[in-house]
Amino acid sequence: MQFEPFRAWRPAPGREAEMSCPPYDTLDADEAREQASGHPASFLRVVRPDVDFQDGTNPYRREVYAHAAENWCAFRDRGWLVQDETPSFYLYRQTAGGHSQTGVVGCCRVADYERNVIRRHETTLADKEMDRVRLQRALRAHAGPVFLTYRDVPAIDAAAATAAAGPALFDFTAADGVRHTGWRIAETAPLERAFAGVPVSYVADGHHRAAAAVRAAREQGERGEGTVPDEMARFPAVIFPASRLRVLPYNRLITDLNGLTPRGFLEAVSARFTVRADAGPRPERPRRAAMYLAGHWYGLAWETDGGRPAQRLLGELGRWTLDSADDPVASLDVAVLQERLLKPVLGIAQPRTDPRIRFVGGIRGVEPLQQAVDVGAAAVAFSLYPVSVEQIMAVADARRMMPPKSTWFEPKLRSGLFIHATA
Repeated sequence: MQFEPFRAWRPAPGREAEMSCPPYDTLDADEAREQASGHPASFLRVVRPDVDFQDGTNPYRREVYAHAAENWCAFRDRGWLVQDETPSFYLYRQTAGGHSQTGVVGCCRVADYERNVIRRHETTLADKEMDRVRLQRALRAHAGPVFLTYRDVPAIDAAAATAAAGPALFDFTAADGVRHTGWRIAETAPLERAFAGVPVSYVADGHHRAAAAVRAAREQGERGEGTVPDEMARFPAVIFPASRLRVLPYNRLITDLNGLTPRGFLEAVSARFTVRADAGPRPERPRRAAMYLAGHWYGLAWETDGGRPAQRLLGELGRWTLDSADDPVASLDVAVLQERLLKPVLGIAQPRTDPRIRFVGGIRGVEPLQQAVDVGAAAVAFSLYPVSVEQIMAVADARRMMPPKSTWFEPKLRSGLFIHATA
């Protein structure tokens, strides 16, 4: 793996809490506009420039991207952002409750993504990918880092521990209660050597940002007769050891029962799973799910048949297909729920695009699931057990794609703390 230092643009000392913001794709338009309101230096004005436009504005309009570039330039001209004079690595620690994870900030190579040294587990959507390409072109910068992971390497852990013993660049707690701490690592050679021994890394979160960086570099190469400026051939990432990450479930809300009564639906579920009525709202282990229906939580359980999935699972658009009991997708609870229940009983064949299904990140807990059903906004809810980092890496190693909305990594990376200019 090629993981390299870079000259980051960062908030001026003391402005980190004011400027940084959640990732662009974790907020809807109203939430983004509310968070940016009254905060002229919020980096949402760069990664989500539609917050400065009238409600209902198409965020993909050319003038919206141009406005992002204006804000990016203004932030630098006003001294709100500063750039380090020499290439550096950075250390970035996030602490939420009793959980802490520390990653190294640097730049990856587009070539590593193309040759599967950087591996992914999700399919990207063309329109969302192109949105980030247009923003990168307008800014001539990567506004948000990609979230990567790797199998632990003691030498990298040791270097990170040494860096964290020094004075911090910033240390603040965001409005959501997550504490963010950063350090600069000026002596880069030891970490470069250590990462060169990492055979592969994995995109945990930020698949569209990574794909957009690669696409922009390819297009530049096509326009430039194969030559790509060095900074465009790189993109920023925060890379964490796999053992330190926390994955939460991605739960499901379904708006109707596909013409069934609650009793008829429960009978259909019982024909496909072992169902118990005295379950709690959170499954305790894999091959378990919790279902909220008509004011009651039910526990669903299933086993494999001699190590083989009970059904051959054929995923949407052929993106993920289970032809063998050895396929790692077969062990995913989200795949089993989709193919044994959501598709045949509820008629949801395309979960990525079907408006009858909504996905709720595990960070929100199970209360929104129960509330949505109780008030009639949904007919049934499913609370899932989270996938493991090992499962994610196994799927990526097999060059498979996970079903839509399988993982929710928490805490999320803040945008605006480490920015990589491409020109």
